[in-house]
Amino acid sequence: MADGKILTINMGPHHPATHGVLRLVLELDGETIVKVTPHIGHLHRGIEKIAENMNYQQVIPLTDRFDYTAASLNNLGYCTAVEKLLGIDVPKRAQYIRVIMCELARIMGHHLWIGSHALDIGAMTVVFYTFRDREMIMNLTEEVSGYRLTPSYLRVGGLAHDITPKFIEDLRAFIKWFPTAVDGYNTLLTDNIIWRKRTMGIGTISAEDAVNYGFTGPSLRGSGVPYDLRKAKPYGSYEDFDFQVPVGDNGDVYDRYLVRMEEFTQSLNIIEQALENLPEGPVNVDNPLIANPQLDDVQEDISALIRRFKIQCQGPVVPEGEVYHAVEGSKGELGFYLVGDGTENPYRMKVRSPCFILVSALEKMMLGHMIADAISVIGSIDIVLGEIDR
Repeated sequence: MADGKILTINMGPHHPATHGVLRLVLELDGETIVKVTPHIGHLHRGIEKIAENMNYQQVIPLTDRFDYTAASLNNLGYCTAVEKLLGIDVPKRAQYIRVIMCELARIMGHHLWIGSHALDIGAMTVVFYTFRDREMIMNLTEEVSGYRLTPSYLRVGGLAHDITPKFIEDLRAFIKWFPTAVDGYNTLLTDNIIWRKRTMGIGTISAEDAVNYGFTGPSLRGSGVPYDLRKAKPYGSYEDFDFQVPVGDNGDVYDRYLVRMEEFTQSLNIIEQALENLPEGPVNVDNPLIANPQLDDVQEDISALIRRFKIQCQGPVVPEGEVYHAVEGSKGELGFYLVGDGTENPYRMKVRSPCFILVSALEKMMLGHMIADAISVIGSIDIVLGEIDR
């Protein structure tokens, strides 16, 4: 060090590249990072404790607020965990529609990631293209749920209701358009010399270190580990679909970028297969104590109205037991640990957040790099503080 002094600075929580409310205390030797201390908790809302005072159906909107960039994936993880406690199987049509919604959510999460990640590093054009295409998915989400960002479309036992003909028509248009959009992202970034210099060899983490830190999702696969829960432990009919798990070679910012770019294509492939092979049948489990009656029935039959009111206000009684169920979220393994005590409320809910694990490794990936590279590293792991702080 030139003058024998270490400079300590705060980066965030208001810095736009800290993705909301992450605070990093950086210790610098000149502009070289020698120590990183992450501070979280600025967005903490106690959702896990709030869930214990609500019935199982009422918890679903809370899960939307974890990774709000890809909310349907949170819904799936939670609903499937409750269904395990109840010992019920969801109809095949509902499973396929869930797959469609979750892969759309994965694409939507990756849209927000690449747009903001590129903007953080200085590539402004990308964000306009990704948000244009993200709006198309939000229109699809709004068509079936009435909401754009936090749909709460999934239900314990199935779905709120079936998809509409307009949803299918608009989804086919999106499937036809999206490969062209991905080509546009690649044209802007993949071979761009400035992008490559800002990302190659930056934030490198080996496969061994990534596993030891508990990495999952694209950040783990970027280090060359082909672990994807949709393949390793299939759930919700993912075993019916043919898709590839992209992996990187070097475990740097650029490899994590390439993995997610390929996931755009793989997710679209899954959606297309699900739509073309969509089964007929109901979208809710055949159990009057769990499945909501349809609104048309509610308007004509007083018993249906009473049953819907009871399910929404009281919810199903879940037997005693404990389960853990994880899904492949857009950031990695999103797991729900639930304890049932024979009542309508969960006795305990604990969420395994992939982003919480990723933040713990920021120092490992940043040490020895310049302060400007901290921006690249944060963006490359695609953290969402709503999921970290829960």
